[in-house]
Amino acid sequence: MIYKKFATIVLDERLNKPLDYGIPLELEESIQPGSRVLVPLKSDKLKGTVLFVRQKSAFESVQPILEVLLENKTIPEDLFKLAEWMSRYYATPMRKVMTAILPASVRKEPQGKIQQFVKLLISKPKLIDLIAHLRMKKSAQAKILDIFLERPDGIYLSDLIKEAKTSQSPINTLVKQKILSIENITVDRSLLLNEEFFSVAPKILNREQKVGYDKIVETLQAGTFSTHLIFGVTGSGKTEIYLQAIRKALDLGKGVILLVPEVALTSQTIERLKCRFQERMAVLHYQLSDGEKMDAWKAIHQGKIKIVVGARSAIFSPVQNLGLIIIDEEQEGSFKQSEEQPCYHARDVAIVRGKMTASTVVLGSATPALETFFNATTNKYQMHLLTQRAEAKNLPAVTIVDMQREREKKPGTYFSDILLNKIEKRLKLGEQTILFLNRRGFYRTLTCGSCGCTIKCPHCDQSLTYHKSEANLLCHLCGYALSPVPTSCEKCQKPDTFKFQGPGTEHVERALHAIFKNISTLRMDADTTRKKGSHETYFKQFKSGKADILIGTQMIAKGLHFPQVTLVGILNADSALNIPDFRSTEQVFQLITQVSGRSGRGELPGEVVIQTTMKDHPIIEYASKEDYRGFYQNEIGSRELFAFPPFANLIKLVFTSESEKEAFDAAKKVKEELIQLIPSNFTITPINPCGVAKMQDRFRFQFLIKGKPILAASQALLKIQEKAQPKGVHLLVDVDPLSTFS
Repeated sequence: MIYKKFATIVLDERLNKPLDYGIPLELEESIQPGSRVLVPLKSDKLKGTVLFVRQKSAFESVQPILEVLLENKTIPEDLFKLAEWMSRYYATPMRKVMTAILPASVRKEPQGKIQQFVKLLISKPKLIDLIAHLRMKKSAQAKILDIFLERPDGIYLSDLIKEAKTSQSPINTLVKQKILSIENITVDRSLLLNEEFFSVAPKILNREQKVGYDKIVETLQAGTFSTHLIFGVTGSGKTEIYLQAIRKALDLGKGVILLVPEVALTSQTIERLKCRFQERMAVLHYQLSDGEKMDAWKAIHQGKIKIVVGARSAIFSPVQNLGLIIIDEEQEGSFKQSEEQPCYHARDVAIVRGKMTASTVVLGSATPALETFFNATTNKYQMHLLTQRAEAKNLPAVTIVDMQREREKKPGTYFSDILLNKIEKRLKLGEQTILFLNRRGFYRTLTCGSCGCTIKCPHCDQSLTYHKSEANLLCHLCGYALSPVPTSCEKCQKPDTFKFQGPGTEHVERALHAIFKNISTLRMDADTTRKKGSHETYFKQFKSGKADILIGTQMIAKGLHFPQVTLVGILNADSALNIPDFRSTEQVFQLITQVSGRSGRGELPGEVVIQTTMKDHPIIEYASKEDYRGFYQNEIGSRELFAFPPFANLIKLVFTSESEKEAFDAAKKVKEELIQLIPSNFTITPINPCGVAKMQDRFRFQFLIKGKPILAASQALLKIQEKAQPKGVHLLVDVDPLSTFS
């Protein structure tokens, strides 16, 4: 067959390399870059996305495109350009990038959900007469028709049966008499939030808030790209600036994307959005069904939805006339995808998308990522300072407790006397306390007191954690459970020598009940929040005063506003400082600052107790004062000295295999190829086992590429990925990794 035009297409599966197909004459007007199509591959038919349309093909013989999919739902041009940039920057084949940008639900195009809808076929005067006639003889039919006096536009069949408290039989009779009709309609499953809520008026901005807001509005109105960092202490009113900026963007006819670290943990922010805006809003999260995601994508693509809220993948929403992108708590690690390619950071992708669409990008944080603050201080971003808590509230008073001294008095304790006294005071006053420990379970490890052997997971390089509630030892990496708990050591065979070490949240909760009688507690960790909606349930219970103390892991650290909380206790502030990772001090500083910020957010003053065995460590000191600039000056020098971000880019290559030798050999081969391909100013580190050397029966090795400009190394890695890795070996390319240890 002779074709006038050809399309280069990336398939949804199997091949990383794009293929050329001929465009049949009847499809020429329907196909453009970003179009979704069905094409043949050998004996199969596969879906794909058009990358380019050309007048010629390098191949003499090509197969035809069979069908255009998703009519009127071509991938928007800005998203398509974004995908091309991501492929280049994140060294990821276009097929994998398109998989990230286009949800599986859209690629599969599931059928719409069908429901039966009942309509009235007669006029209102006739309806009133008929009801009066039926009232005495056929009460079931009369009850059904009564509902249509209030619902003249119709009602779902299931709702009609429920409201009339009847079966379908009398409804069917009315259908036969041509009084009612039943038809099948497609139901919108997108969970678009258009319910009615009590409207809340905007708050009056203080001077610092107003300065930042005005600068954001200036670029919104000009329709020019700019990136703004709202750098404010915890409780300084960053969210109020977001809300008023969203209102302005909507008034200008622009679409908005608000990225939050985790939707389940930001229910209070979403509640404020619902109360502020009458416009329909889509909240996207992983618990939506494929059908719900598909319907949301369609509604956003068609311009029915102007506000999209979600975690990192929401940055790929096909929002029309996008004008404002907000990334709340931009420093959060959950914005980075690290498990599979493309290993993108939603904050960085948002900035690039903002540039492509001439949008205003707003980053907000009390503890910005060091790279973000560097960009702000070098005038790449506009920075707006919020130095005071909103409504003139004071920052909490902080006490640092030396746990080495405490344990000299009380060996093995993990509650200092100071913390216990302050908790007791809150209980007497009817105020609330939050206790933070970033370790779930009852005890972290089970170690033999005779030979020192620790019970490890047989599938991972990880100690098993004791969970008393389940009466087992559990691996937090792969889920392996060992039950019953061993009583004798497998290595030295000695019985009853095991010692539990490292208390977790489960143990802390039990210990509190032993110390304080008749207290009520809530525990929030990955064990207690497995059910859908459980996070929001716990938050509401605590806010309503149903518990005196909330004990939790990292999920309670940010974005929560509990007016009655006047004490925060950080039980083990320095636990991550010993991790050999260049970001460990930054992450500890951020976590302590964010957790401390939960105290004293209402009318009552707050206090924070930081328990540590490293009382004199500068990071503990900076965090206790919420002194970000001091932390930054302390950290930026070592980053520059050792050529870590922001002074160099990093790319981490991770090789995994069930064979330790094959994983190492594959890493060695790729490293040798890269030495020949990348510029000499790049440094390649030695090959080492990952921080977790074995996970789910797969051995893990890594090495780092360090240098600039990153695209030179990314292009070399794209070439390497065109070749297949040895069977059973998996290669992950992580550009700008958050960790060099994991």
